Amino acid sequence: MMRTFEELHTIEDVDSFIASHPLSFVYISRTGCSVCHALLPQVGELMEKFPEIRLAHINSAEVEEVAERFTVFSVPALLLFVDGKEYLREARAVHMSVFEEKLQKIYEGYLR
Repeated sequence: MMRTFEELHTIEDVDSFIASHPLSFVYISRTGCSVCHALLPQVGELMEKFPEIRLAHINSAEVEEVAERFTVFSVPALLLFVDGKEYLREARAVHMSVFEEKLQKIYEGYLR
């Protein structure tokens, strides 16, 4: 089972998504990035364990301002925001077990 990502198409969509969800996760990819496409379903599956986190996906080829706004130099970029602040960032070579561990700590801390 994999959770679905809300597709965002403008920088305003991204800002309002982050602002309106206390736990928000933004997956930034780019058209033609094979790593991005391979990793997305793995992340969607992992997020089953974190139901309170809202998921969004944005294509940086479509919305170029997103890379600038979040200082993203390589994709995929995985960003977790807690109450609008960036708490976790992984990019390019993402080790899922390490990512899950970090996510778990933040998630448990938040839910306490």
